[in-house]
Amino acid sequence: MHTRRDFLQFAAVAACLNGVAGFSPRASAQQQLTQDDLLAFNAKGKLTLLHLTDLHAQLKPLYFRPPSENIGVGDYAGIPPHLVGEDFLKHFGLERGSALAYAHTMVDYVDMARAYGRLGGLDRTATLVNAIRAERGDSNVLLLDGGDTWQGSYTALKTNAQDMVDCMALLKPAAMVGHWEFTLGTDRVEEIIDSLDYPFLASNIVDNDWEEPVFESTSIVQAGDTTVAIIGQAMPYTPIANPRWMFPQWSFGLRLEALQANVDAAREQGAEVVVLLSHNGFDVDRKLASEVSGIDVILTGHTHDAIPQAINVGNTLILASGSHGKYLGRVDLEVKNGKVTDHSSNLIPVFSDVIEPDKQMADKINEVRAPYQPELDRVIGKTDSLLYRRGNFNGTWDDLICQGMMEERDAELSFSPGFRWGTTLLPGDNITIDDLYTQTAMSYPQVYRLEFTGERIKEILEDVCDNLFNPDPFFQQGGDMVRVGGMGYSCAPEAAMGSRINNMTLLATGEPIDPNKSYVVAGWASVNEDVEGPAIYDLMENYIGKQDIIKVEPNQSVKFTG
Repeated sequence: MHTRRDFLQFAAVAACLNGVAGFSPRASAQQQLTQDDLLAFNAKGKLTLLHLTDLHAQLKPLYFRPPSENIGVGDYAGIPPHLVGEDFLKHFGLERGSALAYAHTMVDYVDMARAYGRLGGLDRTATLVNAIRAERGDSNVLLLDGGDTWQGSYTALKTNAQDMVDCMALLKPAAMVGHWEFTLGTDRVEEIIDSLDYPFLASNIVDNDWEEPVFESTSIVQAGDTTVAIIGQAMPYTPIANPRWMFPQWSFGLRLEALQANVDAAREQGAEVVVLLSHNGFDVDRKLASEVSGIDVILTGHTHDAIPQAINVGNTLILASGSHGKYLGRVDLEVKNGKVTDHSSNLIPVFSDVIEPDKQMADKINEVRAPYQPELDRVIGKTDSLLYRRGNFNGTWDDLICQGMMEERDAELSFSPGFRWGTTLLPGDNITIDDLYTQTAMSYPQVYRLEFTGERIKEILEDVCDNLFNPDPFFQQGGDMVRVGGMGYSCAPEAAMGSRINNMTLLATGEPIDPNKSYVVAGWASVNEDVEGPAIYDLMENYIGKQDIIKVEPNQSVKFTG
């Protein structure tokens, strides 16, 4: 008897074969993988939690290449989610060339993408959610939105996130949390929250004047015959990673004492299951699970990590459900005498070619995109290279953006933020406005042009590096490494603060970056107010439009050791 895992493991190993007359890798993959295979599950108990996180406003099926680097340090080195490629396959026992290998790793990525097609699409996710609700009973299923939902696309930018709000409403989440949502500004965030039919939760945000909670911390719901407490945790370092001036009245932080108090209060109110809906990031939540007692399940987001099943930290389950709508997380819980006694978990890859789109959601997506469709479809270039962004260091989209900023702003060097959001294009694809905005759509897009000394450049890189590689997860406050153009360097993630960045080199001359010399630097997404410069999406549209074909050579100038 074949299990769902068997199908996902072996369905299309043969589909990797090429050169056979009349053979279609994609057709073979589609013939062997079905919607029923994706939905097959070892159900437990009566309660089902579904988790969708870090959508970044992506409504349509897409390509999203998993990272080449996801480095863990200290106690977190070499364990999930800090495994990539062959190491990931080996750890989780996945067959190279299988559906799960494609969903989770960059191994043979272009061939696998052509074989299996795109993932995601909120209409496909809706189909899966509706099927699980029908199977388990609607009242027994709680769908939870882990945040970073309202930002990351052309239509989200142009509608001030109303497109995402309208589409997500059809999924009927039980609750959501936030991070990039706050970059819409205080007034717009409050306006949207007032319109929602479900709570926006944040146990860890207080106002600056009275240190009183700004949002609800907890939602206690009845799921079938089980009382469930959902506690929300917004990204604790939002004012560091994003502009504080956009939400100046609010103070963020981990606030573990407040979280523990909210967990205890939920238990006192009769909660049999306590769920932390978190945007802390995987390593932060791994450590948090060992310091805050009484949490049964943490559904974590922010770091875009995706692991096939939940892991245990003590008595707490942690599930990371990826990003961009590629996956739908599922956790089933058996609850007896007020306690979780058994569980089953899975990360469902949303293979768009084998899932029947939900008509209501598909119609809504078409409706919100229709006014902008001609512009979304407008072709501005073509790529001969795989364009992707996701990993601790530069991806090819980042390299393209860095090159564009240097040329368009007449700069010697360039900085591009270590964002984890942004979709992938395969070699031979057209580049549309829709594609460009998946990399650049944000509310503070100005491209600055400033002078920095070599000493200041090293300070910036060291500071970002510590945010990423501090061995204590509670001090990891940012995204991935800032991407650089025009320079090379080496990085030692496990070195001490101030000693991780070395061998900084100006690529134009091959000379070392002089700490006493000033360099003209172009960059974008500054957290400072009143930054002057063109919007990054306008600058890059202009730059890409000037190229015949985009070709980005592999970046050998940024190296890491250890």
